[in-house]
Amino acid sequence: MSKSKLTVEDEAGALKAAIAAENRRVTSYDVAQLAGVSQSAVSRCFKPGASVSRGTYALVMKAAALLDYIPNAAARSLITRRSHMVALIITSQANLYYPELLAEVSQQMTARGKRVLLFTLQREADVDRVLADIWQYQVDGVIAAARLSPSHIAEFDRRRMPVVLFNRQLRDHTVNTVTCDHLESGRMLASRLAAAGHRQFGIIAGNDDYSVASERQRGACERIAELGLPAPVVVPGAYDYRSGALGLKAIIAQLGSVPDAIICGSDVMAIGCLDYARHELGLDVPGQLSVAGFDAVEPSNWISYNLTTLRQPLPKMAAAAAELLCARIDQHDTGTERRVFSAQFIEGATARLTPAGAPAAIGAPSLRLPVAIM
Repeated sequence: MSKSKLTVEDEAGALKAAIAAENRRVTSYDVAQLAGVSQSAVSRCFKPGASVSRGTYALVMKAAALLDYIPNAAARSLITRRSHMVALIITSQANLYYPELLAEVSQQMTARGKRVLLFTLQREADVDRVLADIWQYQVDGVIAAARLSPSHIAEFDRRRMPVVLFNRQLRDHTVNTVTCDHLESGRMLASRLAAAGHRQFGIIAGNDDYSVASERQRGACERIAELGLPAPVVVPGAYDYRSGALGLKAIIAQLGSVPDAIICGSDVMAIGCLDYARHELGLDVPGQLSVAGFDAVEPSNWISYNLTTLRQPLPKMAAAAAELLCARIDQHDTGTERRVFSAQFIEGATARLTPAGAPAAIGAPSLRLPVAIM
């Protein structure tokens, strides 16, 4: 028998008073009682993607609003044995694209009815510190933008917790992975610069702790060697602004002159290198020196920089990571998959370039000027 609006509101008021007298919270059973539906119907109304009729949904939402009902995620997890939460592990000292990564992964997971718990590391080697916390939160799965060892993966397998590596690789071990081809990215950058006549390269590398940095460096060095060019001068960096300036200074000191091009392991280091070259050394960039970076972070697009760089397709990569992880969580898919994406070359104003596909100018003369280091 249907109830009038007034009757429903009166019953809701009486039920809320009784609940308050019992000093307890409103439950899905209370909502079901007021709406005249089953408790399972109430649960379906608050489960994303569940099948429920429009009429039932309207009744439940009306009753929930009158009772000020808020679903208890903890109680629901006890029933479903799922927390509907996933962990995202990232490194705080890595590239500036991580805020964008967090936003993309959060959006993808929210659309799939899950929430993201963020765990940050100062260094990738500190991953053991957060894994204990992750086990305690009993998340349904993990996206790890940090290096995991075979023993870590074995522990995930033992706990039957799905994990997807993001922009990291684990050689000689099968694990779900979503990554940009960083080796090929390094090769691409070296090829484009060499085609424009650059011969002597300097590389300001990223921290050895990051596999992404080593892959980019290896790709660039391999391509430079294949082209028969002089070995690049490689100096370490820490993915920060200061590393760019210190790196350029060290490279020039070793060469005794300005190289043709500097490849930096990140845009932040490239910007530091660029500012030092222009404002401290008075160099014409790209006339005397070409500078290139990686990742296409927001400052690289500013008019004062307009950096030559490579952009990773983060939205597509985040969607792929979310899809892979949720398939393992929701469908119990035990298969492993590796999805590899290509970077996009951004032709900024900080490097001398020939159009893509133009004949290489490897033998073209380069401008090499001595510079006094202050």
